[in-house]
Amino acid sequence: MIRLFVGLALPESCRSALAQIGGGLPGARWVPPENFHITLRFIGEQEEPDAELIAESLSRLRFPPVTVRIAGLSIGGDGHRARTLWAEVERYPELVELQQRVESLVFGSGILQPPESRRFRPHVTLARFSGVRPDKLQAFLGAHALIACTPFVADRVILYSSVLGREGSRYTEEVTFPLGDAP
Repeated sequence: MIRLFVGLALPESCRSALAQIGGGLPGARWVPPENFHITLRFIGEQEEPDAELIAESLSRLRFPPVTVRIAGLSIGGDGHRARTLWAEVERYPELVELQQRVESLVFGSGILQPPESRRFRPHVTLARFSGVRPDKLQAFLGAHALIACTPFVADRVILYSSVLGREGSRYTEEVTFPLGDAP
């Protein structure tokens, strides 16, 4: 079995900018900068032959490169049950359409992957929480509210594998699909 997701990589300059705020929040487990990405579709555990079918389907992706803008922070989770710290990705129509095309190709691969039911909210996960005090979290958010990356052009979509471990997940780029002009 292989655990898969489809995403966009961040340039080194953006990973470095986001990594600078890591630390100073008790109870946060920081994501290593090399794992920063924008998830377009989480797929989950798949058998090796099914992973190949998904990759084959994604190879039919035809879409122009998209501009990505990352600015601001938010939290994932309900109220006092914050679970993650995110860098917000601006939800431009082109990025939403790219995500929908990826969704369609993954679903169209013939693997039983129902379409994602939640609205696409592009973000970069920076940290996961367990027991972070709400007052500390609010102070942290206020201190780092202006975090941003220089806009960049995403010119490829990546099928990643993920191996869960004690020290967090380790991601591997399995297949890269270049973006170019749509036919």
